Amino acid sequence: MKPAKPYLVTYDISDKRRLQRVHRLLKNQAIALQYSVFIALLNKEECQELTQALTSLIDAKADDVRLYPLTQKPQWYAWGDALWPEGITITGLELPKHYH
Repeated sequence: MKPAKPYLVTYDISDKRRLQRVHRLLKNQAIALQYSVFIALLNKEECQELTQALTSLIDAKADDVRLYPLTQKPQWYAWGDALWPEGITITGLELPKHYH
């Protein structure tokens, strides 16, 4: 199996029912950074599976889902209220520190 890479997953879903389904799927496969922004560690096959699952849940004409590949050690910053405690790592990928 190929090594997992980090991906940023974001969405803007116009229908409440589809929104709940997409959110539930991502909660089971990724970690929430914000309410509609997740980070997922995926290998190539897992990325394809997630892409297919998301495609089946959304209305491509009304909804917007994006998957951004990240470097293995991304440089990032965050301000405001955190959804997770400081110092959390995901198999070696440190989540951004929050600046108050």
